[in-house]
Amino acid sequence: MLRKMRADEFDAVYALIERSFPKDEFRSYSEQSALLDDPKFVLYVLPSETGGIVAFASVYEFDEFCFIEHLAVAPDRRDRGVGSAVLKELFAAYGKPICLEAELPDTEIAARRIEFYRRNGFYTNARDYTQPPLSADKNPVPLVLLTSYGAVSDAKFDRIVETIYKYVYKVGTETKP
Repeated sequence: MLRKMRADEFDAVYALIERSFPKDEFRSYSEQSALLDDPKFVLYVLPSETGGIVAFASVYEFDEFCFIEHLAVAPDRRDRGVGSAVLKELFAAYGKPICLEAELPDTEIAARRIEFYRRNGFYTNARDYTQPPLSADKNPVPLVLLTSYGAVSDAKFDRIVETIYKYVYKVGTETKP
């Protein structure tokens, strides 16, 4: 059962972020912890029976949709349906469209990740999408933007990107990499 993260669990969540994502796809410890003060940002955890973290999802809540910035499962719990269960709970909790980013399917693992999201109700959008640099020492990352309930129109895609850039990455779309 997912629940909101407790402050004393942040270190474990951040350690999982570091193990699960390329360097350019996550913020520094201080930048990530600062997000906890953002009223649109929520960190959910799936705790283990022994007090650790099995999985987490960081979500931005917007009026029209939710954006999953990070979703990760502990390495020893992967390929056991945990990620699917987390997504199912998020769909039930929000009841509105959800979008997320994934690496381009240039490697076998990236292609498998996109297929995982497709099996769990997400659709790829054919438009180019780039995550802006998360901080001065990071690089922009070309990604795929996936949305629930089907691929979106160009106009909807532009609105989603504008919202993500403004509230998640704190940049305007005119600065698109």
